[in-house]
Amino acid sequence: MEKKLREYEIGIAKLSDKTHTYAFELNDAFFELFGSELILGGNLLANVTLDKTETLLTFHFDIKGHVRLTCDRSLEEFDQPLEVQQTFRIKYGPENAELDDDLWQITSGTQSINIAQHLYDYIALSLPMKKLHPRFVQEMAEEEEDDNDILIYSSGTHSQAGDEDSEDGDDDDGTDPRWDALRNLN
Repeated sequence: MEKKLREYEIGIAKLSDKTHTYAFELNDAFFELFGSELILGGNLLANVTLDKTETLLTFHFDIKGHVRLTCDRSLEEFDQPLEVQQTFRIKYGPENAELDDDLWQITSGTQSINIAQHLYDYIALSLPMKKLHPRFVQEMAEEEEDDNDILIYSSGTHSQAGDEDSEDGDDDDGTDPRWDALRNLN
């Protein structure tokens, strides 16, 4: 498995300070490396641009294609199209550390960076929370169009809200007669 992960290593030690581009094909074999039941497979192209300077490495990920998922409703497999754009930065420092979700620190002696986990994570994070087969997505859109009725709630009765001609302003006119017995308990 380690040998397969080496395909996603970028040797940074000998790179000059400029922009470098890489392309990776992410297929079923890539997703098998992670053994996740979330993504069954896929066919994506990851274009990675690395901007290298003396103190900072900036990776721009542009991933396009589709992944194979299991529908939450019917348990059928389907292809989910994906388009992902992410940026990840690495700066040089005294020790290896993760400073933030998208910022790492490495020592100046680091020879290479393996981006396989980053590729997988960006793909997994871009998946919809509810994984639905395309035919159910269309049904949900139609149901939402039907549910666009407007409901108006009011705390008063119709006679209180619309009756401005009330002569003495008595509030008891619009009350429920079942409560009258409780008012007389004083």
